[in-house]
Amino acid sequence: MNLNLGNVSNALIGRSLKTEELKGEKFNVFWGLPIMSSDAISSVAYAGEEILLILMPVMGLLSYRYMLYASLCIIFLLFMLIFSYRQTIDAYPGGGGSYIVATDNLGTTAGLVAGASLIIDYILTVAVSASAGTAAITSAIPSLLPHTVTITLVLITILVIGNLKGIRESSKVFGVPTYVFIFLILVMLIWGIIKINFMGYVPKSNYKIPDVSGTITIFLFLKAFAAGCTALTGVEAVSNGVPNFREPSQKNAKIVLMLLAFIVLLMFGGISYLATLYHAVPNSNVTVVAQISWQVFNGGILFYIIQAATAIILVMACNTAFAGLPLLLALMAKDGYAPRQFAKRGKRLNYSNGIIMLGLLAAILVIIFKGDTHYLLGLYAVGVFISFTLSQCGMFKRWTKIKINGWKHKAFINGLGGLLTFVTTIIIGVTRFTRGAWVVLILIPIIVYTMEKIKRHYLKVAQQLRLSMDELRKYEKVSFEGQKRYVIVPIDTLNKSFLKALNYARTISENIIIFHVSVDDEVTNKLLKKWNEYNIGIPIIVKKSPYRSIIKPLAKFIDSEEYAAGPNDTITVVLPQFVVTKWWGNILHNQTALLIKTILLKRRNIAIVTVPYIIDEN
Repeated sequence: MNLNLGNVSNALIGRSLKTEELKGEKFNVFWGLPIMSSDAISSVAYAGEEILLILMPVMGLLSYRYMLYASLCIIFLLFMLIFSYRQTIDAYPGGGGSYIVATDNLGTTAGLVAGASLIIDYILTVAVSASAGTAAITSAIPSLLPHTVTITLVLITILVIGNLKGIRESSKVFGVPTYVFIFLILVMLIWGIIKINFMGYVPKSNYKIPDVSGTITIFLFLKAFAAGCTALTGVEAVSNGVPNFREPSQKNAKIVLMLLAFIVLLMFGGISYLATLYHAVPNSNVTVVAQISWQVFNGGILFYIIQAATAIILVMACNTAFAGLPLLLALMAKDGYAPRQFAKRGKRLNYSNGIIMLGLLAAILVIIFKGDTHYLLGLYAVGVFISFTLSQCGMFKRWTKIKINGWKHKAFINGLGGLLTFVTTIIIGVTRFTRGAWVVLILIPIIVYTMEKIKRHYLKVAQQLRLSMDELRKYEKVSFEGQKRYVIVPIDTLNKSFLKALNYARTISENIIIFHVSVDDEVTNKLLKKWNEYNIGIPIIVKKSPYRSIIKPLAKFIDSEEYAAGPNDTITVVLPQFVVTKWWGNILHNQTALLIKTILLKRRNIAIVTVPYIIDEN
């Protein structure tokens, strides 16, 4: 059975879309909210748990009081960021968020640092969210715990395929579960509060609260606050992805941003409050949300529905990264700081190369950290708060520089936001340094250096390819009279593939050299015997290769005095290459033509022509 890759691709991600169809592939508010905000919305499922993980071993029962205080501080910071990013959307409707803002106002290096921070954050978003989704599944079905990594990798693969379908298709597939999760969590919050305050339910914790009563310290509180700041990841994605919204894109993006703030306020604040009422205790096998919903719904069917919805939304949170990172990489690629392949749209009009790369890197992280969210969260939030800070500082500088109407209150909002996010960045960096933050602080300079190297490469290439008018006029005066055209046709076996290449060589020159590299005397003798029998009329040159290298003898022959071509003559190497129709067939054959081409392409005086010969296996 012949496997047609085109049919497989169409079945998985759909038919190719025309460029004109791009307008129809953008979000409206209803579908934009779940896709662009799913990371921030889903963070409520584990942000409160991270706060308790810090407080519980030291303070025991008193942890719940200070958890609420930390949650209120985080909610205040959330609204500062929301108001700040509304101004960013107005000022930079082209998207790009921190990268564009920092580059435009603070310089290239600041922009690259912001871009590198966002890249790390988006990759971690996918790894953390997929791992957290798996944790929700294993909380409901503990027998699946040994398969954590495998389940997480399968979830990431499904997300990659889903996002390759295009913006419109992925928003419908992944948007509905987000709304279902919001509805179910609100039901849990309302019923959980009614059950205790109006029905007299006395909660019984599923796990023992540590019998300690330590005192709160500034450092401990700040550490808990930093841990809970994972609830703020994903807030910037809306300002990064403004071009993904339908017109009026800025208005729609700002509506989504405000709806996001309202939903996170209700859900994060509500779950933190329920955790104090129902005395949830952080546990590596059962999440805090699972413990709360078990008590609220008495372990009934709604408990399992909540767990399923939580698992799905945690996985859906990855879509924020899949919507944001490819667009960010496309902007950076257009500026020359990322490979240009990231700026090309795929068959479904999305930046498919960025989507695939994001999935691969997140999968590698999951394998390295064995799908454990607590290990991964140690690296999380540092990068995003660096980008928050650079964005706010960039906007503050913008307002103080251009001084448009109302610039003072705009500068105050961004200035205060920059100060708060900078302090938070320091807190997260210090409190999480030994838990993995040091890795991020090392990776950012490495990524920035790599992006600068990419830019220098593109500049160097452009400089060498640039054609001036003087060079063009000089070229017009060049005389090709007397210039000879030489053709070399490498041969390994005398067959139909070689004969097709030879026939082509005869159409461009009479000066043809048949060149054979001998690595096996028996094979060479058979070739020469066959060559003489067919009496083609062209001499064959044989060079022995004691070290079995095919390419070096050919390159050496071209450079030697034995070869008659002069420095101004044209040398064309015609490579016969057979092509198999089965997708797996290339694995079974030596890719000699490809290796020869790779080496000879580095020589300016050589032109290379590949002549394919199709092997039909049907």
